[in-house]
Amino acid sequence: MPTNFTVVPVEDAEDGSNSAAASGDSKTVSLGKIFQEEDEDNVQGPNSGDEGQRESSPFINSDSDRENYYDGQNMALFEEEMDSTPMVSSLLNKLANYTNLTQGVREHEEAENEDGVRRVAVMVPQMGTFIGVYLPCMQNILGVILFLRLTWIVGTAGILGSFAIVSMCCICTLLTAISMSAIATNGVVPAGGSYYMISRSLGPEFGGAVGLCFYLGTTFAGSLYILGTIEILLLYIVPTATVFKEGEDAAMLNNMRVCGTCCLLLMALVVFVGVKYVNKLALVFLACVVLSIMATYAGVIKSVIDPPEFNVCLLGNRSLRNEKFDTCTKTELVKIFCNSEYQNATCDPYFTMNNLTEMRAIPGLLSGVIKDNLWGDYAPAGEPIQKKSLDSIQDEDMPTNTSKPYVFNDIATYFTLLVGIYFPSVTGIMAGSNRSGDLRDAQRSIPIGTIMAILTTSFIYISCVVLFGACIEGVVLRDKFGYSVKKTPVIGVLAWPSPWVIVIGSFFSCCGAGLQSLTGAPRLLQAIARDGIIPFLQVFGHGKKNGEPTWALLLTVGICEIGILIASLDAVAPILSMFFLMCYLFVNLACAVQTLLRTPNWRPRFKFYHWTLSFLGMSLCLSLMFISSWYYALVAMVIAGCIYKYIEYRGAVKEWGDGIRGLSLNAARYALIRLEEAPLHTKNWRPQLLVMCKLDSDLAVKHPRLLSFTTQLKAGKGLTIVCSVLEGTYMTRGKDAKTGEQSLKTAMAAERTKGFSHVVVSSNLRDGFSLLIQSAGLGGMKHNTVLMAWPAGWRQARDSSARRNFIETVRETTSAHQALMVAKNIDHFPSNQERLKEGNIDVWWIVHDGGLLMLLPFLLSQHKVWRKCKMRIFTVAQMDDNSIQMKKDLQMFLYHLRLDAEVEVVEMHDSDISAFTYEKTLVMEQRSQMLKQMQLSRTEREREAQLIHDRNTASHSANEKAAGGPPDRVHMTWTKDKLMNERNRHREGMGVKDMFNMKPEWENLNQSNVRRMHTAVKLNEVVVKKSQNSQLVLLNMPGPPRNKKGHENYMEFLEVLMDGLDCVLLVRGGGREVITIYS
Repeated sequence: MPTNFTVVPVEDAEDGSNSAAASGDSKTVSLGKIFQEEDEDNVQGPNSGDEGQRESSPFINSDSDRENYYDGQNMALFEEEMDSTPMVSSLLNKLANYTNLTQGVREHEEAENEDGVRRVAVMVPQMGTFIGVYLPCMQNILGVILFLRLTWIVGTAGILGSFAIVSMCCICTLLTAISMSAIATNGVVPAGGSYYMISRSLGPEFGGAVGLCFYLGTTFAGSLYILGTIEILLLYIVPTATVFKEGEDAAMLNNMRVCGTCCLLLMALVVFVGVKYVNKLALVFLACVVLSIMATYAGVIKSVIDPPEFNVCLLGNRSLRNEKFDTCTKTELVKIFCNSEYQNATCDPYFTMNNLTEMRAIPGLLSGVIKDNLWGDYAPAGEPIQKKSLDSIQDEDMPTNTSKPYVFNDIATYFTLLVGIYFPSVTGIMAGSNRSGDLRDAQRSIPIGTIMAILTTSFIYISCVVLFGACIEGVVLRDKFGYSVKKTPVIGVLAWPSPWVIVIGSFFSCCGAGLQSLTGAPRLLQAIARDGIIPFLQVFGHGKKNGEPTWALLLTVGICEIGILIASLDAVAPILSMFFLMCYLFVNLACAVQTLLRTPNWRPRFKFYHWTLSFLGMSLCLSLMFISSWYYALVAMVIAGCIYKYIEYRGAVKEWGDGIRGLSLNAARYALIRLEEAPLHTKNWRPQLLVMCKLDSDLAVKHPRLLSFTTQLKAGKGLTIVCSVLEGTYMTRGKDAKTGEQSLKTAMAAERTKGFSHVVVSSNLRDGFSLLIQSAGLGGMKHNTVLMAWPAGWRQARDSSARRNFIETVRETTSAHQALMVAKNIDHFPSNQERLKEGNIDVWWIVHDGGLLMLLPFLLSQHKVWRKCKMRIFTVAQMDDNSIQMKKDLQMFLYHLRLDAEVEVVEMHDSDISAFTYEKTLVMEQRSQMLKQMQLSRTEREREAQLIHDRNTASHSANEKAAGGPPDRVHMTWTKDKLMNERNRHREGMGVKDMFNMKPEWENLNQSNVRRMHTAVKLNEVVVKKSQNSQLVLLNMPGPPRNKKGHENYMEFLEVLMDGLDCVLLVRGGGREVITIYS
């Protein structure tokens, strides 16, 4: 690709700056200069002042810069949208020039040219399927277990049992590879491999949890390979290189720890110096693996013609360690089994009673030994390895002498243990996907290369199982460390031309695999840390200038040291099996979820997949986890679960278009449809709240305690919709609506209110409230209760809109059969941090409208704020009611409702209406008349003002006389000051008159209003007397009059009813029973 090219601008008739281009001039522009100018445009572009944050583009390397060639006349129709919607030609150009680089694996050489422009030399990915996917997968799959444990597994489990183990594990990885291929071919997979696929398919919570489990698995795999390296070194290459005393099991373990730690530090130093050295040696390590396998097959072929000259010595039916003697004769073994070499020496009883047998360790492919090795031979720890077909004379009362040179089982063997030990030998299938950034065509190479590698290695493992069982003697197969064949690896005895081919090959293979693990694990941790989903891991996202993850490498070395301190390859293998199996399980789950959801973006190029295969692979992974080690499986799940909950609670919010979000949407849709199929039963009824919040002029929540009360009432259960209404049009106040909604979310988070927030813009508040009451919620998840604050300033308002809005809200909730709760003095309610140590929640049960009054105190008492408050229930008895019987009935009713509360019946006697009541009613009607007068049009106001002026100038005395009469119609344009003066003047006049002189005024009052006021005054006296010091008072809320002409006095009645009380909750039922005595 040339670094310089010719730019020919398009002629624009309206722009005179392109006259040079129009005349045919052209200019050669350097690529660096173009990018430099483009960067300047990015900094000072036309979009730098856009309001709001634009959603990121779903395309690769996209930006929203305005290009110069958009300004032509041909696209004038779309010129205003060019900032957010790029031209197709520009998009295709960016897609064609996209390069996907591996995150930190390749070291880039950076230089600066003479102009100071920084350039990066990037090699175009050129690796194909064979080099980029097939060989790395082969190298990672074939390794330590094949050379050090497969013969022992075949001898212990038998050919059939080993075939079952290998088949299960290989089928598991094959099904996982099919699912992985579908995910990897569904778009471009950046470097990151399985972590990227799982996190982007199942979301950040699953991605982070499984990513960390995969990281731990890769780290413990490093421990496994290092332990394998040290085992080969200490047993077969340099047996004398021991720090502790040889011959004891504890000493061998300590030697493994010391040498393993030294090897780990050396490998970590190599990785720290540079990954390029590890990558250069990768081919050498792979060659060692291939040569070792070829030597094994060559040895199998040679065993048909000329079996190897390796013999095994058996005493009775017990296998002996023959590194300390040359010939299998009793005269040679006397010095070992007897206390002296003379004839009268005391010998081991088993040695005296049994004969020695010498047989070939490798009888050959055609020897028929396959029949003896078909079935398994499991044994407990410490038992000598025996050939059951040979006769043996043994005193059952005499224990086995462990100091004699028998070959013992070092651990108890059983089928599930062997599964856990073998499974790491089939891991490594992610090697190709981890290199996706280096592939020429990742969507073609990853499926073909990975599946072919799995099929190849599966053939190698299954053929080795059969060939080992057909060529090698059973007692030799069960000899894990080759003690019975001169301390030589059993697979090395079979190999041709020499056992050293296996020893050296397996040694370098384990070294290479360990280096690869120490290289890959820190980068995986770095990728997780840089995603920012786990806050405490962010420090591991940093590294050297060239991208090397230094801090992640240190953590990896520390965790790897834990595995080395275990010092047992057989104990470490099940641990990493758990983590890899969990990772594979979620790869299958991701594919199955995406397939079943049929999301529009799920279009994999790899077509040979099905959700049933993914579920089968997922089930097989889960089964293998518990088969291998049920307690390790539980520990791995607990670790993953803790990480999941931590990310959910503290992690950064990420939206990756994951399948879990789609699954949640499908589940929510299904649940909503099911909810609408049948009406809700009373036993399942709970208040689903629509909280009417008011925003101040700064769009902040005016009464945050309303949200606190919602939290205390709901405790996170059920539906909560917090909403507000802005006055205006959405076109002009759209930004305010978003700001207000964000304020609601912030206040909800501060008050720990779980629910949804919504702000609507309406031409007036009345219509906005009506819209929310009618349409808030969805399907079966709709609110059934409205919670709002009492409009405390309705009397001081210059217009009656607050009063009308409140009354219409009450009417609409009643018509919609929804409950209503109105909180007076909401700012005096306790916050979520307060703890009421004592006090009462008083319920004044005047009328029964569904039992909501009974349910609310119980719900509040579940919260820690109100937990220590006692519930008291008051009811009102009339003259003809039996108050004693009422109390008994109420107590029995509460007993059946399972509610603990004190019961008190308050008797209200019929009494004459007091002068205070008449005065209240009179003032109320006068005020109502004044408010009506304030609603006159401007013309009428001016006309009334002129009339008042004429009358005042005509006769001052006539004015005074008119003021003393009943206020039939007040001809004034009322202001707040005039209203207060008029009210005080009436009170002064009433103070000097006696009761008899006021009777004409009382007779003109509306008797319905007088009765209502009388009820409010008398009930208020009783409530204040009983509940003035209570923490909360719940009152039945009377409904507004059916006749709209009398609604102007409704709020005055409520004010009188609540007068003298601090925290009051008016409750109006929705017309249905919400509490039941039945179970």
